Parts: sequence; C-alpha cells; structure tokens
Amino acid sequence: MARFSTAAEDVARRLRDGMAGGVLSFPVTSFRDDGSLDPESYRAYLTAQLATAPGAVFPACGTGEFFSLDEDEYRAVVTATVEIAGGRLPVVAGIGYGWAQALRFARIAEEAGADAALVLPHYLVAAPQDGLVEQLRRIAAGTSLPLIAYQRGQVAFSAESLRRIADIPTVIGLKDGHSDLDRLQRLTLAAPDGFLFFNGASTAEIQARAYATVGVPSYSSAVHAFAPDIANAFFTALRDNDYERTTALLRDFYVPLVELRDRVPGYAVSLVKAAARLRGLPVGPVRAPLTDPGPDDLAVLAKILDAGQLLAEAAPRPV
Repeated sequence: MARFSTAAEDVARRLRDGMAGGVLSFPVTSFRDDGSLDPESYRAYLTAQLATAPGAVFPACGTGEFFSLDEDEYRAVVTATVEIAGGRLPVVAGIGYGWAQALRFARIAEEAGADAALVLPHYLVAAPQDGLVEQLRRIAAGTSLPLIAYQRGQVAFSAESLRRIADIPTVIGLKDGHSDLDRLQRLTLAAPDGFLFFNGASTAEIQARAYATVGVPSYSSAVHAFAPDIANAFFTALRDNDYERTTALLRDFYVPLVELRDRVPGYAVSLVKAAARLRGLPVGPVRAPLTDPGPDDLAVLAKILDAGQLLAEAAPRPV
C-alpha cells in the first residue's frame, strides 16, 4: 500500500469502495437570482442528488464554482454537504489558490467535518516541478485532511514528482484533467500501490474507456450534477462492459453535450447549471465571470437532455 497515515488510509479505502459502486458527484452551488448564496435550495438540491447513490461527493470544486465563493459561503456549502451526507459516503471539499489561502479553506473544511480535500490548480502562474511538490507539502503540513492533487491547466506532475508527492503521508491520490494518456500511464506506473487515480477530464465519460486502459477506471461526473439517472446508466453500462449501450449514450447524449459545451468558454459549468434548471432543480444562475446560456443554446440543451433521458429509461437499473 501507499505510505498513508492511518486516517488517510481509511479515507482512501472508503473512496476506493465508493468508486467501485458509483460515480464521483461534483454538485453545483445554488445561488439566488441576485447572485447571493441560497443555502436552503442547495440543501434541497443536494439531498436529491445524494439519494441517487454516488460513490463520493465533492462540494465547492470546479463545478461548484469554488473560485467565486468567499470563506463564509464556502463554510456553509461544506457544512451542509457533510450534514446531508451523514457519513454515508466520503465528502471531499475543494481547496485552492496559493498554499496559504488553500490552507485557510482546508481548515474550514476540516472544521466542517469533510473527509478529505481536492487541491485545485493554483492561481495563474506556471511553476517548476519542485514548486508543485512544495505546494502540496506546505498544505499537508498545515492540515490533517487527506489530500488529492488535481493536475490541470498549469499543473502537470512528472513521474518523479508523483513519487515525491506520494511519499507525503496524507496525499492519497491524483485527479487528472490533462487527458494525456501517455503521461498518465507513466504516472500510474510510478505510483506506489494503493495510490488513487481519478479521471477528471471535462465530461469525463467521453474518455472513460480510454482512461480505463491505463488503469484509471474511476471518474468524476458533471452530468450527475443535473441528470443522475443518465450518469448512473452510463456508469452501469461501462461497469458491465455493455459496449452497445455505452456507445449509444456517448453518441446520442455525451458527444452532443460536449459539442455544445465547446461553443462558449465557461460552458463546462454554465451548461451544467442550465441543465439542472431545465430539470427543475433549485440551483439558480452562475456567477460572473461565467454567463448563463441564451435561448438558442438552451433549446439545443433541452433536446440533448431528452435524448439522454430516453436512453437512461431504457437502461437496466444499477445493482
């Protein structure tokens, strides 16, 4: 096993078990029309989401607009998530920016009862490998929370750096958003036994088959944030090696969704919230600098959702 602390090993085990049975859920954060946080709506929304049996829940991350939350709002979101989860599944809260600010969020998450933290890519600047490792070391030194590193954008670990962060007793895994399978294969081969890997590509289901070939079958699902039935239908088909059904879901739902997502910067989050609203979920608008989709794109999104719904209804129920 990886050289985890006892507490970190327990969280890693719970995540491993959860990932074997369900998708990783990244809920959106509910706002009112004036842009203020809507805690009551968030609680109602999350209660419905967690009733669909995800493997773990990751509040206040990218899909949850972490970048737009102040510390009090962040505390409210993570606290509500921990309370609603009730220990039934792991709660992994997003933290980020430079290590000093990341620690402020980590301590709030720890006080709120989160099980672990996802270290989102640091702000703006490119950094050498030694700096990427030191960032995690400093965060780990200031919190007892198990940490999952997230490589995306300007953060990309080398195999040697992966070995170094895996030696930190509370760093339990890596989420990958680069989709460079050659590099990712090198990282999985460099990692010690028990170290966790997550497919964190945008609309990860599109690349789920490919990631599985390099030893990373688990993935985050933004679709679960608005259509748990569709997300669970795909997860079940993939788990059961149902090539025909996974292909149908990819062709008729996921690929059209990604093509729409790629039209406008920020749609990776904005479309998720728009789709949730179309399904009657109380999530409200996105915050600037993101923008909500206009009528034409909403009409396309509605048709994509209808197609996904029909496929999900035809799918066998998860066992």
